[in-house]
Amino acid sequence: MEGNIRIKDIAEKAGVSVGTVDRVLHKRPNVSEESRKKVEDVLNEINYRPNMYASALARGMKYVFHCIIPRHDSEAYWEEIEEGVNKACEMRRDFNITTNIVYYERFDNESFRKTCNKCIEEGTMGVIIVSSDLKVTKEFTDELHDKNIPFVLLDSFIPDLNPLSFYGQDSFRSGCFAARMMMLLASSENEIMMMKQTKNGQVASRQQNNRQVGFRHYMRNHFPEIKITELDLPLDSATKQYDEILKEFFDAHPDIHHCITFNSKAYIIGEFLLKNNLRNVQIMGYDVVERNAECLKQGAISFLIAQHAYMQGFYCVDSLFKAIVLKEKVDPINYMPIELLTRENIDFYRREQL
Repeated sequence: MEGNIRIKDIAEKAGVSVGTVDRVLHKRPNVSEESRKKVEDVLNEINYRPNMYASALARGMKYVFHCIIPRHDSEAYWEEIEEGVNKACEMRRDFNITTNIVYYERFDNESFRKTCNKCIEEGTMGVIIVSSDLKVTKEFTDELHDKNIPFVLLDSFIPDLNPLSFYGQDSFRSGCFAARMMMLLASSENEIMMMKQTKNGQVASRQQNNRQVGFRHYMRNHFPEIKITELDLPLDSATKQYDEILKEFFDAHPDIHHCITFNSKAYIIGEFLLKNNLRNVQIMGYDVVERNAECLKQGAISFLIAQHAYMQGFYCVDSLFKAIVLKEKVDPINYMPIELLTRENIDFYRREQL
């Protein structure tokens, strides 16, 4: 049995010393090619697999990772990411793993640079990154490659950056899926509303933009006659301002009965509809934050698309743990489920799937 194989047994079978076997197993120098081959032949013959958990525990090292995400308010997708990150560290506490969550201001390249520099200065061993501007993000990831520091991309997949791994939805296909599900209810409509939140004309993430592209692609191919009217609710505005904008919009568009948004704040519209008793308007949104879930249960939101944000945070840390601590290979692309929730099934949604 593999568990009963000792280094001494391998040495005897290969006809070399115990020290030589130890150097081969730990890839140390000062081993002749002939001796190395003898040991490797025996290892292959017995299908030897070292106990990496035991080895990692024995090393007693401390592992410091960093998770770089946008600064955010409460009731956001990012809160679940943070909870997943912290849970992964808790489950690996025997290995002395810490993940420092650090924040940058969205749409601020200098803030992103400073946050990245802080990670390097603190001596990070692995990084989880929610990308900012592509050029600025690449500056940082190039530096990580130069320093042989692995990194995992979260939320948006950018293959040109050559990450260790990626966790998130296939945003384009998610947008197509959202359009198809929405048209189960709205196929006879003449016009629908697409709510966006922007700052200086930019949406908050590449992921949201890709969802919109997928949504429009599906609509163009299958429902080209339906008009998509955009409504911009400026980021970081007060609820009162949102209510004023929404009242003006729905007064001007009384025939719109279906809305979609690609961020985690469908509740902004949902709560407005509930306050104003507008029961003939339905919303489709993303993410199971508490206020979204409450609007779903009360009927203001018809569908929520869940993407297991908690598990994304957990798996990002777990990938760094496997690659850095256990020296295991990890899957480079990990798309999360695209799940549709309604008021009938939301109580059965399992955030944790460990």
